[in-house]
Amino acid sequence: MINSLSGRFLILTIVFVMLAEVLIFVPSVARFREDYLLARLERAQIASLAVEADDMLSPELKAELLRNADVLNVVLRRDQARQLALSSPIPRPIHASYDMRAPTGLMLIRDALATMTDPEDRIIRVLGNPVQGGGLLIEVTMEQRPLRAAMIDYGLNVLALSAVISAITASLLFFAARVLLVRPMSRFIHSIQTYAAAPEDARRIIAPTARMTELRHAEDALQSMQTELTGALKQKDRLAQLGGAVAKVSHDLRNILTSAQLFTDRIESSDDPLVKRMAPKLVGSITRAVNLCETTLAFGRVDEPQPSLSRVSLTSIIAEVFEGERLAVADKSITFINAAPASMMIRADSEQLFRVLSNLVRNARQAITATKQDGTITINATENDEAWVIDVTDTGPGLPRKAQEHLFQPFQGGVRKGGSGLGLVIAAELARGHGGRLDLTQTSDQGTHFTLSLPKADLILSDNPLSEMVDPKNT
Repeated sequence: MINSLSGRFLILTIVFVMLAEVLIFVPSVARFREDYLLARLERAQIASLAVEADDMLSPELKAELLRNADVLNVVLRRDQARQLALSSPIPRPIHASYDMRAPTGLMLIRDALATMTDPEDRIIRVLGNPVQGGGLLIEVTMEQRPLRAAMIDYGLNVLALSAVISAITASLLFFAARVLLVRPMSRFIHSIQTYAAAPEDARRIIAPTARMTELRHAEDALQSMQTELTGALKQKDRLAQLGGAVAKVSHDLRNILTSAQLFTDRIESSDDPLVKRMAPKLVGSITRAVNLCETTLAFGRVDEPQPSLSRVSLTSIIAEVFEGERLAVADKSITFINAAPASMMIRADSEQLFRVLSNLVRNARQAITATKQDGTITINATENDEAWVIDVTDTGPGLPRKAQEHLFQPFQGGVRKGGSGLGLVIAAELARGHGGRLDLTQTSDQGTHFTLSLPKADLILSDNPLSEMVDPKNT
């Protein structure tokens, strides 16, 4: 109970209400003391008027007037002359004098606290202004004990009333907190627990119903998070299923392509010039397809295989990529420009580098084709002391915002409608396998620019645990 939100809210409410009552209590007691002393001055003045009206009052009647006024003696000052109106023996010396003619608030509080904390039976003198112009000054002498007793009794009544008010206020706030805060928060927590039991079930996503602004914002944020998480879990499940299906298809496709590879050996022996020219390209394409199937079958066990590094001609790989993409273009609306230095030799896995550039060029070609306008795809390359830098640029329509936000995420960064976005994912992974990186340098409605950086350092930095030192002398 105490550790709950409503319990702590109840305790804090009681503490704060009591603190407020204490701040009210001290001025209230000071005001009570002032009223008490002024009342005694007024009674004393009335008693003195009775004496002035009849100078022949008996001592017994005068003593009764002093008892009714609750004072020991009364002194009036008129025309600068002091007159002892009523008197009786004073048992002890006067301890203190209090002037009630123009006291400040701080003086009243100070004197009230001093009176309440002084248990001794003191004699005090009180001075004040007579009412109804009955003179210049009235002065009485009285005992302090009755005043202190009255102040304590009044203070206890105030504290008791404060305790009742605090209890009622705290109870109302407690039930209000239960209804307005605790119950909505309990429903909010229950929604989280229900969703956590089966996050794949979209029916368990919270439906915001809170009327409180802060809690409604929390429910909206939770709904957004749960929706994204459920979608991600479904996507992962689909990817797992797709992976199993691809592995099965790749297994059978590898066998089919292996048989096709055997038939191409006989085609190469044909005397037809066109066949002789096309056969090597066909053999190369089938060989790459077989290698890709074998890599796909191994995907469930390890990442992309460690690149087999060697010195390769970049322009030759670019030319091979462009030649394959030209065949996919029915008309001549796309121009392919190989601007890489003809003599540039880089250290890379030729098959994996071919796949990286092929994926980038294919994406660019498909983007330009979708616009049904002419376009240009250019590959340029430079090098410095640390890396080879390959730039792939096009004059296409640029990448959509969604594709930019999920650029290297499978099945989310697709540019074309129905595209999977796997091309860039594969290209980036192969670049990391070389210790390099693939970055989107620029994209707009004027075109897109990707930069592939391959390091010259001997140490291949990769996420692949099979990464090892490469001796440049062996490459």
